[in-house]
Amino acid sequence: MLDKRNRELNRDLSSNQMQMIALGGTIGVGLFMGSSATIKWTGVSVIFAYALAGFVLYLVMRALGEMLFVDPTVGSFANYATKYIHPLAGYLTVWANVFQWLTVGVSETIAVGVYLNYWFPGVPIWVTGVVVLVTLTLANMATVKAYGNMETWFSMIKVVTIILMIILGFMVILLGFGNNWHPIGFSNLWTHGPFFAGGLKGFMFALSIVMTSYQGIEIIGITAGETQNPKHAIVSAIKSIVARILIFYIGAIFVIITIYPWDKLDQVGSPFVETFSRVGITAAAGIINFVMLTAAMSALNSGIFSSSRMLYTLALNKELSPKFLKLSKHRVPTLPVLAMSGGILIGIVLNALLPLFWRGSSSVFVLVYSASTLPGMVPWFVILISQIKFKRDNPNLLEGHPFKMPWAPYTNYFAIAMLVLTLVYMVINPETRIPLLIGLAFLLVMSVVFFITHYKSAKQ
Repeated sequence: MLDKRNRELNRDLSSNQMQMIALGGTIGVGLFMGSSATIKWTGVSVIFAYALAGFVLYLVMRALGEMLFVDPTVGSFANYATKYIHPLAGYLTVWANVFQWLTVGVSETIAVGVYLNYWFPGVPIWVTGVVVLVTLTLANMATVKAYGNMETWFSMIKVVTIILMIILGFMVILLGFGNNWHPIGFSNLWTHGPFFAGGLKGFMFALSIVMTSYQGIEIIGITAGETQNPKHAIVSAIKSIVARILIFYIGAIFVIITIYPWDKLDQVGSPFVETFSRVGITAAAGIINFVMLTAAMSALNSGIFSSSRMLYTLALNKELSPKFLKLSKHRVPTLPVLAMSGGILIGIVLNALLPLFWRGSSSVFVLVYSASTLPGMVPWFVILISQIKFKRDNPNLLEGHPFKMPWAPYTNYFAIAMLVLTLVYMVINPETRIPLLIGLAFLLVMSVVFFITHYKSAKQ
């Protein structure tokens, strides 16, 4: 029954759309605003932090790819968690994903309103946010192909902007373009302190934030169930996606800390705006505002898609009403899409109304948004752990497999250890401790709900 229902969803996403969706979910607004928090903690070694985090995520994606190649289903890694770890693991994976994208979705919708306010200052932020939310909801309900096309264009705008910024940055560094043709050179990399400016603690604080910046990359596992020729698409997407993200992140960060002294970045504002302005692009602020607008819409778009498929997976596993399984004439899960959009809408309304009654509401919202960090890492843990059991239980399926996890299970253990280490330092860091504990509290509450509901079901 499970496989039959999975096949009911359209496989209309191409390999290219699959990759662009993953890029769109991973490359967010934070990069365009500058990574001042991570750079201030560790200095130039932030480049190494992005490379190390990228390697860990490469291992996560290879582990996911090995399983997806054999079984490309909707809600993939949640299903793997249920099958190879425990039903609780699958249950928490789904709800963690829903919680993550719900909080991110609310914040990104509000961000959209802020960015549109740049051109429409008289319109309330919540109004423009709701208009965009309705538009993206309709796109998600139309066809999966419509969603894929929209996300491809959103991602393309971000990618082109980053590539252009990197090219212009190297022209400033090597040729002095925008600097009266006096090359800046690379001296800013070593003249403002040691490579690990904040020591081990500073580097680990930065690594924990960098690691979370890659959240969303696992959406490839959710799109697999609706992709044309999934086996080919999965191999192609995973082989290229991590490399692309590393080039964009590391390339952009390298240019930023080479052009601007890392210890004075807080005086620059947005390095992207400053770099474009420096080479004579006077409309830089407007351009970057438009790019950040599309980045926010991209994250919101990915969030609605990802979390709606996870609600569909809950219904498949009989954890939600069968009504969540009903598909539209375009074979899109209508109620899950509407449920997620409705949740985001409630968040927008609360964000607009709470400040009228509670002065501290804005800081609480920031904490809840940051609390998505731990739930966002749950899929990575379950992917790495599931693959170990998958490999052990299915030796026959791995004969002639073209996309095996390299050096497993030792690479699994290494990646898991790195993820645990980043969580430990998030507890140590006072700036990330409370958000982490909120995320942990959510997972504990959902665990209790799981055991209560399953205990009642067992008694009936």
